[in-house]
Amino acid sequence: MMKKMGLYMKNKMRLVFITIILILASSMFVQCSTKTGNPSAKNPKLKVVATTNIIADVVSNVGGNLIELTSLLPINSDPHTFEPTPQDAVTISKADVIFINGLGLETFLDDLMKNAGGQAIIVSVSDGVELRTFSDSKHGHDEHGHDGNEGEHANHESGGHDPHTWMTPKNVQVFVDNIEQTLHDVDPTHATIYQANAESYKAQLEKLDVWAKNQVEQIPVEHRKLVSDHQSFGYYADRYGLEIIGAVIPTYSSSAEPSAQELAELQHLIEEFEVKAIFVGATANNVLPQRLADDTGIKIIPLYTGSLGETGSGVETYFDFIRYNTTAIVEALK
Repeated sequence: MMKKMGLYMKNKMRLVFITIILILASSMFVQCSTKTGNPSAKNPKLKVVATTNIIADVVSNVGGNLIELTSLLPINSDPHTFEPTPQDAVTISKADVIFINGLGLETFLDDLMKNAGGQAIIVSVSDGVELRTFSDSKHGHDEHGHDGNEGEHANHESGGHDPHTWMTPKNVQVFVDNIEQTLHDVDPTHATIYQANAESYKAQLEKLDVWAKNQVEQIPVEHRKLVSDHQSFGYYADRYGLEIIGAVIPTYSSSAEPSAQELAELQHLIEEFEVKAIFVGATANNVLPQRLADDTGIKIIPLYTGSLGETGSGVETYFDFIRYNTTAIVEALK
């Protein structure tokens, strides 16, 4: 009996000892965790905002999983007419870096920044791009005055510069340089990763540029003529040897409206140069382009201009964007 009691007490003491050890270990773990903190809480990701989803896609290829990225403009939004929400102001107020296109594209941004506050660094990804001016179109009817409407259209421009800089991979390589440099400066700890990501992405953009050029060369020279819903393809046309005949809305902003005289002149140019199609942005109102197409007997071809496409559209990245537009243009004109 005494032997059993001794064995019982021995086992009980062993259990108490193990319990004490576990309690001490747990206490040490809690103290250690409190002292060192959660790594993600101590070194949170950079909060980065991009105004358009196209810029956001480029930023994501440089920042990768080291940044917390938000795009202000939803898919299928037109940057010319976008109106921010109160939640967008909250997002802006918490941002460390805001990447914008610049050149007057984000007309909503000044008021949004005033309302949101915050200490974010604002970087125009277009800085360093060789800019086109409003008068660069060779045949476009935007060069002529029409009953005073030229001044109205000019109000939509920023110093006469075309803001659609993202329309060529060559320009987007400049975007990448600006993004990489900014992330390097704000987060030098990960500078080598940002640099490696940027170099890899720029190499892919170079190949995409060559591909687009080779595709456009399939179009007979006499057919390389573009008419679009608004002046958004200038950089693309310059890069790949296309000729802009005109635009339904003779300005860089899709929110402007053409006069009857401007539409009549464009119809004359379409017939004179035997233009084969009118290219219309996916987010644009196609009522006027469709009327013009019906009057001239040519096709309407949808393209992506200011936004990527929805999931499943096949235009979910910048690379998809360039491939889709180039393929559609080549198929319509060759």
